[in-house]
Amino acid sequence: MKEHLILKNISRHISLSDEETSYFLSLLKEKKVQKKELIIQHQQPCKDINFVLSGILRAFYRDASGKESTIMFGVSDWWITDMYCFINEKPAMLNIEALEESLILQLSKDNLDKLYCKVPKFERFFRIMMQNAYIREQLRTIENLSLPAEERYYNFLKKYPLAAERVTQKQIASYLGITPEFLSIIKTNKQKNSCS
Repeated sequence: MKEHLILKNISRHISLSDEETSYFLSLLKEKKVQKKELIIQHQQPCKDINFVLSGILRAFYRDASGKESTIMFGVSDWWITDMYCFINEKPAMLNIEALEESLILQLSKDNLDKLYCKVPKFERFFRIMMQNAYIREQLRTIENLSLPAEERYYNFLKKYPLAAERVTQKQIASYLGITPEFLSIIKTNKQKNSCS
């Protein structure tokens, strides 16, 4: 049952009756996403929050010169969207693309609002989820300001163990805010240290 993973995710913070579960599942839309397909595109409406059932997604910002900065990865059992634009119904600031064929469940902003009215405990679930996301991003900002690139890379490996082997060195480097060449040096040093 594909829905098992999202229900397990939700059960970490709230308990649902059978009726509430059925209602929640009725609001979701399943979408198969091809590799390199964008589910959210810069300057386009951001209408859905996405739960990753399988595959891997990458949220990134592209500046005026075309340089990409990876904001986050979305792996199985993760939620991903351009949160500011989703909540405020603004055009997306980010792009979110599939790095491999992926399967996601989408919840639209309209359906989220209906869910809050019919099953108010979902306000608690999404509040906790957003608090955790805020804390994660605050810690990441502090790490970027205070830690050397090597430590940021080791933290990346702990945070995204499923993604580390499945994304490109360039994408990891853009997440860490370093060049792919410097990341290569870090990885080489890590291998030397683990062999000695």
